[in-house]
Amino acid sequence: LPEGKVPVELLARVLDPLAPGPPEVRLGPRVGEDAAAIDVRAGTLVVATDPITLTSGDLGRFSVTVNANDVAVTGARPRWFCPVVLLPPGSTETEVEALFEGLRTATAAAGVTLVGGHTEVTSAVTRPIVVGQMLGLAEPGRLVPTGGLRPGDLVVQVGPAPVEGAAVLAREAAERLAGVDPAVLRAAASALEDPGISVVEPALLAAELGATSLHDVTEGGLASGLHEVAAASGVRIRVDPDAALWFEPGLAVCRALGADPWGTLASGALLAGFPPEKAERALRALGGAGYRAAVLGEALEGAGVTDVEGRPIPWPERDEVARVLGGSGG
Repeated sequence: LPEGKVPVELLARVLDPLAPGPPEVRLGPRVGEDAAAIDVRAGTLVVATDPITLTSGDLGRFSVTVNANDVAVTGARPRWFCPVVLLPPGSTETEVEALFEGLRTATAAAGVTLVGGHTEVTSAVTRPIVVGQMLGLAEPGRLVPTGGLRPGDLVVQVGPAPVEGAAVLAREAAERLAGVDPAVLRAAASALEDPGISVVEPALLAAELGATSLHDVTEGGLASGLHEVAAASGVRIRVDPDAALWFEPGLAVCRALGADPWGTLASGALLAGFPPEKAERALRALGGAGYRAAVLGEALEGAGVTDVEGRPIPWPERDEVARVLGGSGG
């Protein structure tokens, strides 16, 4: 494909299979429309934007899931999605169709409607990039901030890490992983499907259970996620490293590549804060719903993140996936 807008015929072909929007979507993704229009009922509109730049595979699914996670950790149900798709010159119609098929299946699986966006071919990028924007609605009075953790709250990890990092590294650095057991490598490469990287349902359940803080763990892994919660909340988090929940194939891939799992891309894991009197019930409910959950630490007066001995846990300057792959991050 040449630079510029994607041909109208191709755009129509990839948009037509999308499911029709619900009644509140007044204007959806159609050739010729410049914007989406949505009727919004009472509540708080939550908007999240995140680019996908650390992988060249399965961009559609990554973009939908990562942006849905960002909305869900506020306690809002993700509803509407707008992607910007940037393609390098020479991209083929087959590649565009595959990317949009990923968007279609991912939005359908998430119960999300693709309502608009933009697609073009540009020499500004050397590989496909998807910048997603997800919108959702939180019920009145039900918004949960990252910065809601208070001294005395317990920090619960829901879901193992590093799931997303395992999948990206297993796919993008496969030639450097010949020494890893093939079954382990297959499990890492398929981690997007099992155990998956969506935290939408556990986040919404945690919100119902009285979470004071919610945060999805993404770039920079568990270490960055903990620091982000601590910084947003104005507290120190004391962590028991032995309590962390790990995705074993991800650990194997990290070991083989010399990556620190604490700093490795970890979509699929969630950090939730609970007052002590609510934490035990939350753990039981999350476990009963099929989610791995454990108390990882507690919030104290102060700043930063430390282990149980008071030793600082560094805030990674760069995600291990970006370092290992030699990319610029994203």
